[in-house]
Amino acid sequence: MKKFIVLVLCMVLVSVAFAQKKKIILTTSYGKIEMVLYDKTPKHRDNMLKLVRQKFYDSIMFHRIIPAFVIQGGDPNSKHAKPGAMLGEGDVGYKIPAEINDEYYHRRGAVGMAREDNPEKASSGCQFYIVVGKKITDETLDKLTKNNGRTFTKEQRDVYKTEGGTPHLDGRYTVFGMVIKGMDVVDTISKLPRDANDRPNQDVVMKRVRIKKKFWIF
Repeated sequence: MKKFIVLVLCMVLVSVAFAQKKKIILTTSYGKIEMVLYDKTPKHRDNMLKLVRQKFYDSIMFHRIIPAFVIQGGDPNSKHAKPGAMLGEGDVGYKIPAEINDEYYHRRGAVGMAREDNPEKASSGCQFYIVVGKKITDETLDKLTKNNGRTFTKEQRDVYKTEGGTPHLDGRYTVFGMVIKGMDVVDTISKLPRDANDRPNQDVVMKRVRIKKKFWIF
């Protein structure tokens, strides 16, 4: 019996530790953002973990900010970009196959992968965005259903109406994670002064991006 209990505890520890590796801590010029990566989008999850382990995102900017919409970063060209330089074209030389599903949608705090227009809806290999969004009415959701054929569950409608999001992106981009702490930081960044290309007037840098390793059991 004791051996069985020890085995179960070990399995729990391994499970918790594994789950913890799917959490990312992103330290910015304005504070920390913590996000969890989803298991049902394994290609996007594993790609993000790989880049974080390589310290790819360290010193890269959030180069595009739009209030009530998104903040976007991950362009490697932004690491040493001069003030006023056009950003958003940088990548890592490969795309990630789309992993779009109805379970993960563009609610406030959702983490999605940016992409160029392509029929496969394949994602950028490195550029991602965090949804800021705004509260959406039933009327707007009904129009999206009519125009795009996109249907929303009652739960999704309730979330969009009470928390907000960007539902017009649903079905078009892969959502692969969610901010669980630090949306106040995201909001602050989204409201900073910006130029005509939506680049912040003052650089917003990802100083350090790491996989969260510590965990506690109660």
